[in-house]
Amino acid sequence: MKRSTYLACLTVVSVLWVLAGPTIAASAKTGSAPSATREITGSSGCHSCHKKFHGLWSTSFHGLAMRPYSDSFAKADLTPQEADIVIGQSRFRAETGAGQGWVKEATGKDEKQYRITHVLGGKNVFYFLTPMDKGRLQTLPVAYDVRKREWFDMAASGVRHFPNETSPAIGWKDWPYTFNTGCYGCHVSQLSTNYDPKSDTYRTTWVEPGINCETCHGPGLEHVRACEAAPKGKPPKDLKIIRGGQDFTNEQKNALCATCHAKTVPLTTGFTPGDRYFDHYDLIGYESPDFYPDGRDLGENYTFTSWSRSPCARSGKLECMHCHTSSGRYKFKDEAKANDACLPCHALRVADAPAHTRHPAGSAGNRCVSCHMPMTEFARMRRSDHSMLPPTPAATMAFKSPNACNICHADKDADWADKAVRSWHARDHQAPVLALAGLVDAARRRDWTSLQAMLEYIGMENPDEIYAASLVRLLRSCPDQRKWDAIAQATKSSSPLVRAAAAEALSDVPSRQALDALIRSASDDFRLVRVRAAAALSGVPRKAIAPADHPAVDKATGEYLASLTARPDLWTSQYNMGNYYLGQGDLKQAAASFEAASRFDPASIPPLVNASIAYSRQGDASKAEKALQAALRLDPNDAPANFNLGLLKAEQKDSAAAERHLRTALQHNPDMAEAAFNLGILLAGNRLGEALAYSRKAAELRPDIPKYAYTYAFFLDRSGDWNSAAQVLRQVVDRFPGYRDAADLLGVIQKRIPSK
Repeated sequence: MKRSTYLACLTVVSVLWVLAGPTIAASAKTGSAPSATREITGSSGCHSCHKKFHGLWSTSFHGLAMRPYSDSFAKADLTPQEADIVIGQSRFRAETGAGQGWVKEATGKDEKQYRITHVLGGKNVFYFLTPMDKGRLQTLPVAYDVRKREWFDMAASGVRHFPNETSPAIGWKDWPYTFNTGCYGCHVSQLSTNYDPKSDTYRTTWVEPGINCETCHGPGLEHVRACEAAPKGKPPKDLKIIRGGQDFTNEQKNALCATCHAKTVPLTTGFTPGDRYFDHYDLIGYESPDFYPDGRDLGENYTFTSWSRSPCARSGKLECMHCHTSSGRYKFKDEAKANDACLPCHALRVADAPAHTRHPAGSAGNRCVSCHMPMTEFARMRRSDHSMLPPTPAATMAFKSPNACNICHADKDADWADKAVRSWHARDHQAPVLALAGLVDAARRRDWTSLQAMLEYIGMENPDEIYAASLVRLLRSCPDQRKWDAIAQATKSSSPLVRAAAAEALSDVPSRQALDALIRSASDDFRLVRVRAAAALSGVPRKAIAPADHPAVDKATGEYLASLTARPDLWTSQYNMGNYYLGQGDLKQAAASFEAASRFDPASIPPLVNASIAYSRQGDASKAEKALQAALRLDPNDAPANFNLGLLKAEQKDSAAAERHLRTALQHNPDMAEAAFNLGILLAGNRLGEALAYSRKAAELRPDIPKYAYTYAFFLDRSGDWNSAAQVLRQVVDRFPGYRDAADLLGVIQKRIPSK
């Protein structure tokens, strides 16, 4: 076989990145106003009959989730900014005196003024919005710390310090801080973004600021009419309103709260009270670096992920409104009743709390939440850990995550705390947490020495769904082919979150087993699973799917495409739409979608890499190279960008550049079998020894691809090692009897080997 034939292979292997959702997922219920907006009364329609509750709601953090800026607000709630805040080359100052209400930016001699129109939050921080071009409301760069009563750099407060790196600060004008794009749905009620993709403009409207009654109870006009028509003093038989407390299951109550209190990926804009969460949203797990490996918060995660692994929540007995009112207040602030939150399930421990807590009655350490829901802080936002797990100082020693003991006893170290909790209990309650956290930590580091334990956990009958789904997602970077059986089996999990993660992962493997699992998943009871299955099937030729399965797959595909168009202003929506068109062979539309994704977020590399693939397949090498060079300006070490540029340079006969980029790709992703394979081909002409090493690496990394092992055998044959070549080829023929090239080459080599 001629070397040129191998070089032709360089053009057919490419890395396609697929994302489930935003890398920075909004906590917001990201939707538009319901079609029944005309049936909405607003909070004023509730006031006449529900004065007491209206008063509680209007002063709550739900009612005040967003408010107009005013002189009266500034006088009552803000203190003047004493000194400029320097951000980059500019100085910023909020001027909030009477008749003011703006933020000034001074850059050298230039000065700009941004009007403050709205205020977000207030529990920990006030954020301020200003109108920008194209209908955008942008979060201003200075924010106000409510507790410390001081102004600070809003964007810099969100920088996360990981163990070996620091996340980059996001500019205040970037999309994550655009109210219409990132954070709107949990601060106003019955909102419609009215986003126009063609002009990239918003005409955003909402019924009223804050989270109003009808957000949780549904449209209220029919309820008002029914009450007005009922005899005086008698309630109507049909209240014509959703009564979540009385009518909902615990799961429905939790799902309603989770629409805002979750780090989520939206699938629809149509959630209504009573719906199932996983019919409208996906959930971010511990694959995200915003969590420590043991699940404690590192970044801002909005509660629901940690809540979902709480033993109390998993039992089905606990729902959010056991501890919180529907207006968001905490029910157990009274010190004398602080531990009543854990009743009735833990009555014995509440009755004699000091015996369990080892802290005296009346002390902070004697409150159940102090140990089981410790308070941490990120970006000046304080939040309680809702996993409700006991303190695990051993995890602090292993992963640097916070623990309840040392949050209070800051003068002590984790070793001291670890010895204390171990002396209190004969049972090692930390061991299960450490074991699971160790698996996540290893998977994040691409250390697969514990792969068998990971696969066994995914295959458990009732695993923690957050950990199981996170491991499935992390396993996508594992080159060991043993994972596929476990992932395929995970599509039968009792958890829709795990089933969806497994379906998404199966897009990486072209096998009959994967195809069967995906076709089955396309008919799943939950929309999330169907959408992820349809995304994985989008690149599968239709003839590979039995005609009887076409209706279910087509329906799921429709839901998948709807999930992308639900939020066309997110770069990930445009990006994934590009992936869909690429899988369908519509290269022009694919390129247009990737271009749109890059416009929305110029700092994202995946759209540039996949745009280069679309351009290359259209035969436009110039545009392909331009996109890849742009990606490498963002990150010179990005493996997919270097890999694809290496392929492009090989096509252009620039062997030196091709080798350089392929080596860089493999250096920064040692598991990239495609890079090893193509390096082997590239070097085979004059460096056969290196070609052998790289082709062997590719074959070991991806034993499921017969071409890799065949190529390794071909180079062994060229080196004169006929016996080893024949041995490799026999394995290929045994495993892939239809791979004729291997059988033919084996026949040729066997004739050369002297008979004994």
